[in-house]
Amino acid sequence: MKIYVGNIARESTENEVKALFEEFGTVESVTLIRDNYTKQLKGFGFVEMPNDDEGKNAIKSLNDQLFNNRPLSVSVAKPKTDNKRSDGGFNRGNRSGGGYPKPRRYNSGY
Repeated sequence: MKIYVGNIARESTENEVKALFEEFGTVESVTLIRDNYTKQLKGFGFVEMPNDDEGKNAIKSLNDQLFNNRPLSVSVAKPKTDNKRSDGGFNRGNRSGGGYPKPRRYNSGY
């Protein structure tokens, strides 16, 4: 079972989170998400527990509990969705774009 853990203090470590969840059963892995540039924690992560009953018990027991002086948000992790836009990120609707009309060109007869 993959578990989402939110509102994690930035000074927390994977080992601390693992120890917290091991009170409820076997922990397969802990992944805390970090910013690519600063390498600081983003405040959330994921815990994988192979036994669903142990995972459900951990969620029920740890949700809203203080950990490093912050109330944790613990729930079943939702499947990752593909957030990439098929249109390249731009609105390519039926609009011509821009906000100004194109200037008219007059035939000068040449």
